[in-house]
Amino acid sequence: MADKSLRSWLEGKEIKVFCFATLMLLLVAGVGLYLAQMISGEGIPLWEGIRNIIVSRDALITDYFELAGYAAAFFNGALVVGIGLLLLCLEKVPFTGLTLAAIFINAGYGLWGKNPLNILPVLLGTYLYARLHRARLSRYIYTALFGTSLAPLVTELIYLLPFDRWVNLLIAVLIGVFVGFTLPPLAMHTASMHMGYNLYNVGFATGILAFVSVCILKSLGMESQSVLIWREGRPVWLIAGMCGYFLMTFFYGWYLEHWNIKKFIKIWRHPGRAVADFVLMDGPGATLMNMSTVGLVCVIYVCAVGGDFSGPVVGAILTAFGFSAFGAHLKNYLPVLTGVCLASLLPQYSLTTPGFLLASAFAVGLAPIAGQFGPVAGVIAGLLHAVIVMCTSQLYGGLNLYNNGFSAGWVAIVMIPALESFMHGFRARKKQKKEAKGK
Repeated sequence: MADKSLRSWLEGKEIKVFCFATLMLLLVAGVGLYLAQMISGEGIPLWEGIRNIIVSRDALITDYFELAGYAAAFFNGALVVGIGLLLLCLEKVPFTGLTLAAIFINAGYGLWGKNPLNILPVLLGTYLYARLHRARLSRYIYTALFGTSLAPLVTELIYLLPFDRWVNLLIAVLIGVFVGFTLPPLAMHTASMHMGYNLYNVGFATGILAFVSVCILKSLGMESQSVLIWREGRPVWLIAGMCGYFLMTFFYGWYLEHWNIKKFIKIWRHPGRAVADFVLMDGPGATLMNMSTVGLVCVIYVCAVGGDFSGPVVGAILTAFGFSAFGAHLKNYLPVLTGVCLASLLPQYSLTTPGFLLASAFAVGLAPIAGQFGPVAGVIAGLLHAVIVMCTSQLYGGLNLYNNGFSAGWVAIVMIPALESFMHGFRARKKQKKEAKGK
């Protein structure tokens, strides 16, 4: 009876409950780790860590685990997620697979690059764009949430501009608002360029904006530089916590599916090309089970290659976890991951290099290529992605957090016309052979 009552209460709000439970988990992790620091006498106060995060440059790669400590990083991630959830609830947006992708990419980047203050100007800019077009923010809410990848630009301008600090702050906020205002039409245009084969569409759009911004800054004698603040090591408690969270996600999804895995397996039949919202297509239970398996594979991979569980790596895994509700699954992700691994055989790269390690998880953005054109195409996409992503961050001085999204966009733009041309020619020859046999 209690089980039936619980299922009845969850019906229609399974994903919302999961998102808010994750928010509470991040808050508990932040506060719990802070209390543990106080007892042990190590680390810095929570408020001092949050202050360090807010006043830091945030350019790639700024690891909040190293900069401010684990407690402040998780608490900051909770604040960023909380803002996203608040907007979604205020706008009465249905919680779908795209919602999960948006929430978890922000949870991930709450550990490196985003904070509650530097994301606000971009969100405000998209809100003003919606008002100008006499529409609710809900129409562009996901562009706004994904578009906060340019949050470091806001912080960077405060340090780069040659005026008084308050004047710099005002100009930085106005430019952040302009970025948010520009993103909706730009994102619609870039989606047609890669035809849905790059799940990180807004990341590609923000990469273009970041490149233009950096060129303008350079022409004015101001130049942003990438940084590398990185926490080394593989804390057992962190790995165990992530595995526990993903397992709980699997069992929650399994429960929602009445202990059946048929719909979970069915997800693997989808190529994943956007728009592929697994919550709408196969239900919340199967989607959560799919997310958990991809998350666990990412954790196992990082452990297997001996990588660091830094803030960016944990953030990348959470991003892969989120996008496994919106296009990615094991069948289309593993070929791309294999391609990234093969790229490490090149003399200049290593599987544990920070940028390379991040590319392995973020490669889920190109999973639709493997889903649509087969595993060989997926391997090639992963290899190209790994090679390109190691160069693109230099184009915009680390100011676009979604560097992998920008790189994935170029991989898709290069590969898709060639693949479609090859497939068209292959089908034409196959048809000719059938007709010849029929005669």
